[in-house]
Amino acid sequence: MGVSSSGKTTIGEILAKQTGAIFADADDYHSAANKQKMASGHPLNDDDREPWLETLNDLLKSWFESHTSGILACSALKEKYRVTLMKGLPKGAVHVVLLELSRETLEKRMKARSHEFMNPALLDSQIATLEVPTDALRVVNDRSPQKVVEQIVAQLQ
Repeated sequence: MGVSSSGKTTIGEILAKQTGAIFADADDYHSAANKQKMASGHPLNDDDREPWLETLNDLLKSWFESHTSGILACSALKEKYRVTLMKGLPKGAVHVVLLELSRETLEKRMKARSHEFMNPALLDSQIATLEVPTDALRVVNDRSPQKVVEQIVAQLQ
């Protein structure tokens, strides 16, 4: 989890490959309306996010029920979003990893990449919305992706 440009997809893909897990990017599950709203520079509200989070919860539950390891790259910025994501799953079934970076680095990354719908103007709203979880593994993503993945694997084992 983390704000846009924190490295969720990059780290998640490497972590999934290294651990043999399935990878999914929550961005792929947004509705066309949500994507259009964000592309025009308007942040999503809780009503926009609820159906998306329910879909992601279904995905996590399907992995759990089929005994499949999965890595989901998802912003999950608010505690209530994480509650929805984990609804119906046993405690400990999901490990949350928060990727953190300075605002300056996030902004630099956002401006350097082309994203289908994530408007760089939304960075401040993402940072303001972030409710840092108390039970997450917090990792500063300021090294090579492989080093970050090694830290995550070591700390979760």
